[in-house]
Amino acid sequence: MTTPTAMVFVIDDDRSVRKSLQRLLDAAKYKTELFNSASDFLSHSAHPGPSCIIIDVRMPGLTGIDLQKALIDSGRDEQLVFITAHGDIPMCAQAMKAGAVDFLPKPFKPKQLLKSVERALSRSAEQLLRASERNHARALLQRLTPREHEVMELVATGLLNKQVGGELRMAEKTVKTHRANVMRKLGITSVAELMVVLQKAEVTPPVRPGTKV
Repeated sequence: MTTPTAMVFVIDDDRSVRKSLQRLLDAAKYKTELFNSASDFLSHSAHPGPSCIIIDVRMPGLTGIDLQKALIDSGRDEQLVFITAHGDIPMCAQAMKAGAVDFLPKPFKPKQLLKSVERALSRSAEQLLRASERNHARALLQRLTPREHEVMELVATGLLNKQVGGELRMAEKTVKTHRANVMRKLGITSVAELMVVLQKAEVTPPVRPGTKV
C-alpha cells in the first residue's frame, strides 16, 4: 500500500503571505495547499497522511486558536505551527499547551519555519503510525470470544494455566485450548508479545487476582 504524501497547509487571510510561504515550501520540496480562512480548511476532509498546518493566529472569522480547538474537538490530529505579528505570552502558552508544535512571531527566519514544519510532519507521522498500530491491535482483540478474553487477561498477569483454571473454574486442559486460540488469533507466541499487543491497543494492563490496587 502506498503511503500518503505529506502535506503542508497554509491558512492566512493575507494573499501575499500565502504566496510567500508557498514559494518557501515549494523550494524545500514540500507539497502545499493554501486556504484564506480556517472555516474553508475545515470544510475539507482530513488529509490521510502526515500533515502540518501553518496558520496565522488572528484572522477574520475563525482564528487560529479557534481552528486548533475545532480540530481537537473533532478528533483530528493535524500538527499546527502558529505564525503571528500580534501574539502574546498567554496566547502562546494556550496554543502550546493544546499541542501546537511552534508559535513563531513575525518576522521569522525561513530556516526557523522549515525546522518547525519538519518537526510537525515527523510528529504527525509518528501519531499516524501509533493510531494504525492501535486500530490493528484492537481489531485483533475483538476476534477473541468472551471466554478467550477472560483467559487472555489472566495469562497477561503472569498466571500459569493451572492458576487460570482455578480463577475461572475450568480444567487446565480447557485453559490450554483457550490460550492456544488466543495466541493463534493474535498472531503471537509468548506473554511478552501479548503485552505488546495490549500496549499498542492502549488497553490498561490487567491486575493480577488478589493484588491490591
